[in-house]
Amino acid sequence: MGNNRHPDANDYVIRVVASPLQVDAIQWDALLHAQTDATPFMQHAYLTALHTSGCASPRTGWSPRFVLLERQGQLVGACALYLKTHSRGEYVFDFGWANAYAQHGLAYYPKAVLAVPFTPVPGARLLARTAQERALLAQGLIDWCQGQDLSGLHCLFLNQDDLLACQSAGMMQRHTVQFHWQNSPAGYENFDSFLASLAADKRKKIRQERRKVVDAGVSFRQAQGRDISESDWDFFYRCYERTYLEHGNAPYLNRAFFSAMAAHMPDNWLLFTAERAGQPIATSLIAISASNIMATGQKDQKISEHVAYGRYWGALERVDCLHFEACYYQPLAWCIANGYTRFEGGAQGEHKLARALLPAKTTSAHWLAHPGFASAVNDFLTAEGQGMTQYMDELKQHSPFKSS
Repeated sequence: MGNNRHPDANDYVIRVVASPLQVDAIQWDALLHAQTDATPFMQHAYLTALHTSGCASPRTGWSPRFVLLERQGQLVGACALYLKTHSRGEYVFDFGWANAYAQHGLAYYPKAVLAVPFTPVPGARLLARTAQERALLAQGLIDWCQGQDLSGLHCLFLNQDDLLACQSAGMMQRHTVQFHWQNSPAGYENFDSFLASLAADKRKKIRQERRKVVDAGVSFRQAQGRDISESDWDFFYRCYERTYLEHGNAPYLNRAFFSAMAAHMPDNWLLFTAERAGQPIATSLIAISASNIMATGQKDQKISEHVAYGRYWGALERVDCLHFEACYYQPLAWCIANGYTRFEGGAQGEHKLARALLPAKTTSAHWLAHPGFASAVNDFLTAEGQGMTQYMDELKQHSPFKSS
């Protein structure tokens, strides 16, 4: 797409390409696994599957632009950028900003979004080995967006390293809340020991919900990695698609995408299938990230937590509390049994708090080209941030755990 030398660092070249297929997968993944918060969703195979399946494509309003920071021909920084013609599938909502632009006769779209499409999971976005190179990458993104006459740049679900780089480039912060479960420091012995850490009313509620599923004659089967059969994937997709269609929407992801996951990233998936009378009736698909340690022995590789991510669910039959069992209790029991340190429950959902998923602040960074709107949005974010702090404090007052 073109080369731009950064004016403050003549040793570096920024190159922009229109497909992950134009990026060396080994170099990309090596950069990813040098980050503090590497997730499976930033792996080259995951992003490539979104592209080749047509899920994230110009036709769906996601035009990929992979930004590469190179030094002496070596890849030292990279990120996945998308030109967007709408704000769907992002989970950091800016529809009000777009409406305000339209009311003033200005074009909000296309905009640039630094994110994993359809995936509200916090983690590394600006892949670089040093803070200096990460800052160069962030500033290079803004320079490129200005050159393309885009309305703005929106960097979603950042980790702390990325946030610092975006702040150094003058971007505005925005905070949202998710709900994450944490294993005990020593690791719960089993699900009952986890329940024992909860307040009596919460413990009783969870046991009642689990009992309703058992009394309905439902049992669960789990499959991981290559043990997830083609028929398992087919049934999962049938449930997943139905969930979207019941809400009047087409699913973001197609069957071809999940076929690519089964072929190229099988070890990152865990499937729970609910069965009654020997027939499957519901599924819950969990992504898992083991240690994020690469086997090449590079000194700058980071050791990350063992994390599981609640991703997709669907059911063909209605069973009271089946959603809670499939999406929370079965995954939490698996995390405890397998020594996983954290389970992230996805976007939104205050109901997760009663099930021991605690509020966790997530952060995005924003740059708007129009000075007047940038000032107005900055004022809005200041007020919104104060409200978010108060909201977090209120949530913490309703902790499901026993008081100290």
